[in-house]
Amino acid sequence: LHQRTFLPFLWYKWLQLIILSYVNAVIWSFCFSSRRVDLKMKKLDSTKSLLIKSEQLLRIEDHDFAMRPGFGGSALPVGIDVQVESIDSISEVNMDFTMTLYLRHYWQDDRLAFPSSSNKSRTFDARLVKKIWVPDVFFVHSKRSFIHDTTMENIMLRVFPDGNILYSVRITVTALCSMDFSSFPLDTQNCSLELESYAYNENDLMLYWKNGNDSLRTDEIVLSQFFIEDFQPSFGLAFYSSTGWYNRLYINFILRRHIFFFMLQTYFPTMLMVMLSWVSFWIDRRAVPARVSLGITTVLTMSTIITGVSASMPQVSYVKAVDIYLWASFLFVFLSVIEYAAVNYFTTVEEMKKLKNAKIPSNFNATEAMAFDGCFHDNDIDLAPFPEVPITPNTDRNTQSRNSTASAPMEGTRLHRRNTLKYNLSFIRSNSYMIDSCSRVIFPLAYLLFNIIYWSLYS
Repeated sequence: LHQRTFLPFLWYKWLQLIILSYVNAVIWSFCFSSRRVDLKMKKLDSTKSLLIKSEQLLRIEDHDFAMRPGFGGSALPVGIDVQVESIDSISEVNMDFTMTLYLRHYWQDDRLAFPSSSNKSRTFDARLVKKIWVPDVFFVHSKRSFIHDTTMENIMLRVFPDGNILYSVRITVTALCSMDFSSFPLDTQNCSLELESYAYNENDLMLYWKNGNDSLRTDEIVLSQFFIEDFQPSFGLAFYSSTGWYNRLYINFILRRHIFFFMLQTYFPTMLMVMLSWVSFWIDRRAVPARVSLGITTVLTMSTIITGVSASMPQVSYVKAVDIYLWASFLFVFLSVIEYAAVNYFTTVEEMKKLKNAKIPSNFNATEAMAFDGCFHDNDIDLAPFPEVPITPNTDRNTQSRNSTASAPMEGTRLHRRNTLKYNLSFIRSNSYMIDSCSRVIFPLAYLLFNIIYWSLYS
């Protein structure tokens, strides 16, 4: 009986042991495979220790990178390469321009040389740049500048096994451009962006264009008001009394202004206003309201054009080409108003003189005659001819005495008739309509001559 109960119990224990062994085997197999996957992923993902390995490879902790390469020796050559991405804006009021460019530096630092079987370079971002020495190039006469940082700082550092380094940065800079507006808007401006080391003079650092004239490259740049005629790099030296001579690099570019915009906005309206002022020469001289209102309108319009142009320009102390044209045109418009003032004055004097020497009809009302235009009308009154002077014996004797005292001219003598100023004014006063007739020819010819001289000088 005891043997019968013991055997089933033994088989139960053996079955339990087999099941536990199988479960343990499955669990250990799963854990081992997961660990192999983790080890494999960890081996593939080495970014966590890449920076540490790079610093160890470049031996950054073994050197003092506050000092330039080759400190105490000859000047360190630093090549510069620039690619202009765009010229964002040009301001005449502030006399500056804004440019976006890629600035690349080339130099050699033996402290960063590393062994490499494949001779491949290593590329880093701004995080490593802060731990090594880089040239302190700045922009002379810059007002403001910044390094682009979207989505990361636009900085690239490339180190070659032999210690050669390429350092590239994307910058937007606003710099001063001394502009000469004496020929504005028919002008051509010469601007330059200047690069220089701030701390190292020519004894410590030598800046140069790495590829000569090919060191300056530009994308296709289109500006609204200017045409870029030329981009040219150049080299020079700058002297400071306290620190010495410094190498300076120049990015020179020539800007020629498009004239079509100013022709539409300034010159054509001005010409039309001047020609509109000539219409008054064909309006009757007695139509005072029509001619005065036309003259005042053209004068005020010219004043508005001059004010608008001056508001968009810097307050310079010399005369610009557009100022000469606008003020000369304003003078023509103003003279047309003065011309009518003279015509109206001489007409009034002439009619007042005739009115004084003539018989006024009983039904004539001077107030009503002048109500419309301020002048008396010839057809409103009956102008009698001037009375003849009666001939008396005294008058005859005076005439004979004058004839007897005047000697006859000798043969070959040329007689001149002297027209005094009083006679000329009297003639103009009595023929005031001729002022309008002459103005119809003189004003257009004078303005045409002015335009020929102006455009031949400035264009």
